[in-house]
Amino acid sequence: MMIKLFQIAALMTVLASDSFADGTPETSDVYMISRNDNGLFHGSHKIFRRESEGLHKVEYCGRSYWVRPVTVAWTELEKEYKREVRIEFNWGKGWRPVCDRPTEYVTLADLGVDQEARFVVGSNGSDIKRASRFDEISKAFKQKRSSKWGRSSFHIRLP
Repeated sequence: MMIKLFQIAALMTVLASDSFADGTPETSDVYMISRNDNGLFHGSHKIFRRESEGLHKVEYCGRSYWVRPVTVAWTELEKEYKREVRIEFNWGKGWRPVCDRPTEYVTLADLGVDQEARFVVGSNGSDIKRASRFDEISKAFKQKRSSKWGRSSFHIRLP
């Protein structure tokens, strides 16, 4: 029984070391985290490992990520406020750094955004959002139709 437990532990160690080979496990969420000068948490933004609509592909410390422009704008403001920003992940026993000073790698200009960081953060990036086909479909259903019965509805009003 003791030998089996040892074998299982050894196998789990090998599997864990493979999943951490590049610094972070593939299943872990990754965040931009800002900390005050005393090292205490101040704020965070999630960054992604897969492409999705509205995200831009960037590279931090030689690794590819997908971020929202508002996240990059936030990092620029955090740098202005002299807070330390790092890319980190939580592996269940605390936060582990993946990349120091990501503010030196990507700027809003790199994403093709010519607005000030304060404006992008203040609008939550909504003014630079690209149109999607789902937004267009949603708008089509929201258009008001006029009829002799008033607002369009699936229900018929009885007199």
